[in-house]
Amino acid sequence: MMRQVIYALLLGVIAEFYFFGWGVFWQILLGVSTAILVESAFLKIRKLPIKPVITDGSGALTAMLLAISIPSIAPWWIVVLGVAFALIFGKQLYGGLGHNPFNPAMLGYAFLLISYPLQMTTWAAEFLNFAQSFEAIFGINLPDALTGATKLDSLKTQLALGKSATELSINSISQAWINLGFLLGGLYLLARKIILWHIPIAFLSGVLTISSLLFLIDNSLYLPPQNHLLLGGTMLGAFFIATDPVSAATTPKGRLIYGFFIGILVVIIRVFGGYPDGVAFAVLLMNIAVPLIDYYTQPKVFGQ
Repeated sequence: MMRQVIYALLLGVIAEFYFFGWGVFWQILLGVSTAILVESAFLKIRKLPIKPVITDGSGALTAMLLAISIPSIAPWWIVVLGVAFALIFGKQLYGGLGHNPFNPAMLGYAFLLISYPLQMTTWAAEFLNFAQSFEAIFGINLPDALTGATKLDSLKTQLALGKSATELSINSISQAWINLGFLLGGLYLLARKIILWHIPIAFLSGVLTISSLLFLIDNSLYLPPQNHLLLGGTMLGAFFIATDPVSAATTPKGRLIYGFFIGILVVIIRVFGGYPDGVAFAVLLMNIAVPLIDYYTQPKVFGQ
């Protein structure tokens, strides 16, 4: 199952590579290598078998999700520290795969965003070749002209400066194509029945509902729904992150509630919070509520 999810990520990863350059693959390589080393060391300390855990693909998937969520030119130690934190504090300390209450990748991402906001919000402004990406990630050289903020961050800044939302267009082909890549990958997972439809549909419905409501209230202050659907980590969050089988709700009704409120929180954090995107925090907040949601949405036992 983990391998199928990794295959489904490839279209979005290729789109990221096309627009941002080789840094995407550098981050994935660093992240997966760190995952293997960290989990091997931790399992050795716990005197547990190493090979079954390393080969199940869960650690590699966590590393890959985190690596493609951070800027492609983030310093090498960012992804190393984030993956190590995600796997130790988000997975192994709870007993390993199947016992973690939080999504490990998003726990690592939130840790990095809170601790290192500058490195986590500086993206490549154009395609960087193999050498440029290597130099940027390993701190050799990075001209300021090659860096910039994400589209969501830029839009949020312009709105804060008093510009009307009606004057701002989505104007981000790169993020739209990246989101489309993850959408197609998510549909592949649905077709293969790796994930169920409840959480992705509820997630996107939550995003669409609250963003449409805000836009109807004041279209000069709040961005239109398509901006929230096609910018940031919306599709990655809907199909690959919120659907984590361990930390997500498990009952049919619970999945709908869980996904819908994640979508609502994503927009609320984007609009009213201090961060340009809110997928990680929304997922983690709803992870806390999962036991309560599952408790009150249990289906009736047959015959009762």
